[in-house]
Amino acid sequence: MADRVLLTIGTKKGVFVAESAKKRGRFDLRGPFGEGVPVYSSLVDTRGSTPKIYASSCNPFFGMKVLKSTDLGRSFKETKSAPAFPKDDGRALANIWSLEMGAGKKELLAGVEPAALFRSPDGGDSWALVDGISNHPHARQWQPGNGGLCMHTIVRSGDRVHLGISTGGHYLSEDGGQTFVASNEGVGAGFSPNPYPEFGQCVHKIARHEDLPSRLYMQNHGGWSEWAGPGGPRPGIGVLRSDDYGHSWRSIADGLPSDFGFPILVHPHDPDTVYVAPLEPSTRTCPGGTPAIWRSENGGGSWRKLTKGLPRKASYFTILRDAMDVDRLKTPALYFGTTTGQLWIGREGGEQWDCVFDALPPIHNVKVAIV
Repeated sequence: MADRVLLTIGTKKGVFVAESAKKRGRFDLRGPFGEGVPVYSSLVDTRGSTPKIYASSCNPFFGMKVLKSTDLGRSFKETKSAPAFPKDDGRALANIWSLEMGAGKKELLAGVEPAALFRSPDGGDSWALVDGISNHPHARQWQPGNGGLCMHTIVRSGDRVHLGISTGGHYLSEDGGQTFVASNEGVGAGFSPNPYPEFGQCVHKIARHEDLPSRLYMQNHGGWSEWAGPGGPRPGIGVLRSDDYGHSWRSIADGLPSDFGFPILVHPHDPDTVYVAPLEPSTRTCPGGTPAIWRSENGGGSWRKLTKGLPRKASYFTILRDAMDVDRLKTPALYFGTTTGQLWIGREGGEQWDCVFDALPPIHNVKVAIV
C-alpha cells in the first residue's frame, strides 16, 4: 500500500482518525471513538508490520481506559487494563496525559495525572508504576498547574529519558528510567518566590531531534517579562534550548511576540528548525486575535512569522501542548488543532495554511504518522 498520512485527533468528545494519501489533498474522517469522553493523549505505534493506534479515554465517573486499534482507526477496543495506582498509594488517577513507545518491542509508557509514570510490557494489557520518578522524593511536593498536576512529556533517547511535569519541571534519567534527577538549571518559574528553583517549574513541552540528542527545546511557562510582584520581571524564561542533554538551558525567545505558549516542535529533517505557537500570557489566546506559528531555522537565533492562509483577525483560540505535530514526509507539513475545534495543515513546512476540519469538538491532541 502506498504511504498514507494518518492523523489522530484527541478531543473533548472522543478521538477521531483522519487519513489521506501522501499528497495530503483530502482527509477522510472517522470517529469519534470513545465518544463523549475526553482524549488527552494518543499514539500511532509504527513498530512491527501492523501499525497500532492507542488513545487515552478518561472519565471521572467511569474510570480510566486505554483504547487500541489494529485497523488504522476503523475500530477501537479497550486494552485489558489501564494505569492505576496501588490501593495503598493514596493517589487516584485523574487523567492520562502522554502515551509513548518504550524501549521494548511492545513496551508503552504513560504519563499521568497526578504526575507519575507507568510502563506496560505488553502493548497496554498490563501496567506497573515506575518507582524511580513516581515515588521520587520530590513527587509529593509537586503542585498542580492550571491544567492539573500532569506528566505530559516523555522523550526517550537510548538510556536517557526526559520527563516534563507541570508543575514539577524537567526530570532526566540516564540509566534507562531507573533513577531520575531534577535537571532545571536555567529553567525559570515566574510564580515562585525563587525565580530558579531546583524543581517545581511549569514546563509545557519538550522536543528534540532524533539525530542530535544533545539538543533539546523547551516551551516553559513564560509570560513574566512585565511581572511587577515579588522578585520583579522575569523575562526570557519561556522558550529555551539545551545543548548538553538537558543538564542546562538558555533562552531563545528573542524576536517572539510572547514567550508564553504550549507546543514546541522540531523539524524532522533539521535539528536547527524549531516551531512555536506564541500566546497571550493572560488569556492563552492568539496575540491580538491574529494566529501565527513562528519558525526558527537557526536553533532559535531568529524567528519568522508564518501566517499565510490563517485568519487575519478576531481569532482567539488556544493551541494546547499536544495539539501540534509535524509529519516526516520529504517536505513536511505541520498540523495543529484548536480549542475551537479547527484542524489546520501547514503545507511546505508551514508556508501555506489550510483548514482541514472546522467544526470538531475542542481539540486536545494531534499526532501524525506515515503508515
